[in-house]
Amino acid sequence: MSQKTIRSLHPAIRDDIGDLITQRPLPGPGIEQLDPFLFLNHHGPQTYPQGNRGLPFGPHPHRGFETVTFIIEGMLAHQDSAGHESVIKAGGVQWMTAGRGIIHAEVSPAEFRQRGGALEILQLWVNLPARLKMTQPAYIGLQRGDIPALAAADGKATINLVAGEWDGAHGPVRSLTGVFMSTIEMQPGARLSLSAPMGNNVFLYVVRGSVAVGPDTASAFHLAELSEQGDEIVLETSDGALLLFGHAEPTREPVVSHGPFVMNTRDEIAQAISDYQAGLFGAPL
Repeated sequence: MSQKTIRSLHPAIRDDIGDLITQRPLPGPGIEQLDPFLFLNHHGPQTYPQGNRGLPFGPHPHRGFETVTFIIEGMLAHQDSAGHESVIKAGGVQWMTAGRGIIHAEVSPAEFRQRGGALEILQLWVNLPARLKMTQPAYIGLQRGDIPALAAADGKATINLVAGEWDGAHGPVRSLTGVFMSTIEMQPGARLSLSAPMGNNVFLYVVRGSVAVGPDTASAFHLAELSEQGDEIVLETSDGALLLFGHAEPTREPVVSHGPFVMNTRDEIAQAISDYQAGLFGAPL
């Protein structure tokens, strides 16, 4: 196996949403997408007071891609027009396939608004290829206990396996496009080797701490763009780290986005808007 190296580092850009601290590494000034990974918002970390208004993401539509939401701290309530509803707490993940169209809301449950507390959430958008953009919407909400926590060989790292296969274990999400997705918790002094098939694009974002990949180091709030060559990633950390790590085969298709819709052509965007206005995304929430 040959090792991948860091080709470039992309810092998250501060872009708060009201009183919600938000940093966005993708897209950014030096990177438009990491096909099929389109968008990442890092909300928090911050502490909400008692009697807060909670998250501002009321009902809104999506078509053409998937949202993967990681609740690092706090809790998140989900409701959508396909009838799914859940409250996911710290360590959990929400995986929603918007497909042909869905309306959903991501808000703070009443308990959090009343009591307040720590909040940190990541949301990643994963593109769907043209053949799957009009697939049936779907949703799975996973609590921390639903996600396999796999110990690395040195005992100093844990792979929280959301989708894909690692060391004979399988994540609870069966991705439509074979996406591998995980969070990785690394203690100080940890060293971890991960495989990524040649030709797949790797998503590596540092949530906390710092991690070395070969001769270079990525620190918190940075997205590491890795070399195309190589099929192994060796991660090392001296001070510990929390990472978002995934990989997938690129779609290699045109991407036309307009707000909450991601399609292949402008005509398809116009159709998405028309379908949403006509009520074809389901009943309003």
